[in-house]
Amino acid sequence: MLYTTVKKTIRVMFTPFRDGLQSCFGGRVRVNDVLPAMEAAAQAGIRHFEFGGGARFQAPYFYVGESPFECMDKMRAAVGPKADLQILTRSVSGVTLTSQRLSALDLQARMMKNHGTTWDRNFDFMNDVENLARTGKPIADSGMHHQVCIALMGLPFHSDKVHTPEFYVDVIRRFQKSEVPFNSVCLKDASGTTDPRTCYETVKSLRELVGPDVLIWQHTHDTASMGIACYMAGIEGGADGIDLSIRPLASGTVQPDIRAMAHALKGTGFQLDIDVSKLGEVEKLLEEGLSAYDFNPVTTTCDARVVGFPMPGGAIGPNVHMMKEAGILNKYDSVLAEFPEVVRAGGAWTSVTPGSQQYWLQAFNNVLHGRWKKIDPGFGNSVLGYFGKPPIEPDPAVVKIAVEQLKLEPFTGDPLEAAPDTLVPAEAELKRRNVKISDENIFLVAAAIVPGKEMELNEGIRLLEGRAKVALPLKNSETPQAENSSSSVPSGNFKTKIHVNEGGRSRSFTVTVSPPPPATTNPSDTSAASNGKLVPVYSPFEGKVEVVEIRVKAGDTVKKGQVLAAVEAMKAKHDVKAPCNGKVLSVDASLGTAVAKGISILTLEV
Repeated sequence: MLYTTVKKTIRVMFTPFRDGLQSCFGGRVRVNDVLPAMEAAAQAGIRHFEFGGGARFQAPYFYVGESPFECMDKMRAAVGPKADLQILTRSVSGVTLTSQRLSALDLQARMMKNHGTTWDRNFDFMNDVENLARTGKPIADSGMHHQVCIALMGLPFHSDKVHTPEFYVDVIRRFQKSEVPFNSVCLKDASGTTDPRTCYETVKSLRELVGPDVLIWQHTHDTASMGIACYMAGIEGGADGIDLSIRPLASGTVQPDIRAMAHALKGTGFQLDIDVSKLGEVEKLLEEGLSAYDFNPVTTTCDARVVGFPMPGGAIGPNVHMMKEAGILNKYDSVLAEFPEVVRAGGAWTSVTPGSQQYWLQAFNNVLHGRWKKIDPGFGNSVLGYFGKPPIEPDPAVVKIAVEQLKLEPFTGDPLEAAPDTLVPAEAELKRRNVKISDENIFLVAAAIVPGKEMELNEGIRLLEGRAKVALPLKNSETPQAENSSSSVPSGNFKTKIHVNEGGRSRSFTVTVSPPPPATTNPSDTSAASNGKLVPVYSPFEGKVEVVEIRVKAGDTVKKGQVLAAVEAMKAKHDVKAPCNGKVLSVDASLGTAVAKGISILTLEV
């Protein structure tokens, strides 16, 4: 039983304004909707917040139409100059989903520091120590508090070699030899699947390794209902700080509620550094600010099945939202069941971003196309070593398939040197479009560059040119959906709210949107082909997806099975193939067009 006669105060990092938003909504929340609650939290005495990085860097300009840098500035203003504001970065990926060069990570560190960040928690999903050292140096050089992370995960299969206390402690033991300065150590369990005993043994051994003066922090999610038990175990082992949230952005896929943790510590000799009795106003303001948002039960409910599919809370939320949007939520359970196999075959890297997304997309591809019939590029690059060295050797058969499909050889060099240069093409594109060149604008474009994706669809370019995509998870009362298909494109006019910031002033407008009329031909109706008539070509998904590639033009002759276009679903590109031989009569969509069941991408004449 946890107990101490020597009183100890446990520090709290408050997470609703980053991890809470990410785990519940994929980060797709307007900053003005949470600022009042954040200000109230600061007034209640909270002095350490998570406010950026992770999905809360890309989501604001990918889906909300807001600059993440402006969001950070507003949050800093809300909490005042003395509070610590923390971001989450992903080693060689930084705040992106792809590997970056060191020049981009240097710029990232400077930008984050300039926009109010005082702490940077940096993890590597491979637990690759060389990656952690190389990417940690820019953080330390910037003057931010450098918190080096060990990424934890409960394996969905047995192994006594990886994801054990000895394995985790050895990460820091080897990191110390790099001589890169660090201020604290964090045990980050994004999926909430590590058992309490492993938490206790890891913290206890770490304390012996780093000594009494280095802060040891612990982060977990309550997805499997084990959050408080793991924190109690970590505190008993010697942890100094923990991450907590508050409802409605707590528990489920988020961190435990701060009040539940305070209650659990009663009579133990340990106490939090926050008076939880003052936080009622924070909860009230969050409920008011988020009243228009649709809380998905999958993200707000604990699910013990996660121990068999170690997905982080911050990934379950957006992936469920994307599956719902694409009309394939019925495949959710099948994707989860495929997880143990992709984790084993991949090399047991930790299920944190971008590794979690790679696991998810490969499991999704295995369900959609057959096991290993289509290798997700991110998963394949990880298997082949382009993100670092996996903890255990990947399945040789899967490595061979990845080599054949991706036309890449296994890599054992430095991922930072192998990464594409994103800053130079980003600046060139801004210049070509006569968009203001600044460090912020260059980084926004660079952080959204994905190999093979048209620059016209780059989310940084879209934001800066005033055509950002806005896809907020609002309730049906604000964004009506087609009957019996919550992910279909609305069939009639609907209203939505748009917030505009100009010259320091914020204004809100209600806009009526008129979607294009659906095509009259049913995608399942093949009689058109047999009668020599027109054959519309549709997305392979019934729900709403975006057209990201068009390979043909009007007048082209095509053959059955030929790839004509591509759509993006689940953050991955999916081919659209010709259903029959024919001639392209018309191209009915353009890059960036949202299509769904009944809305054609092209029309063939047969």
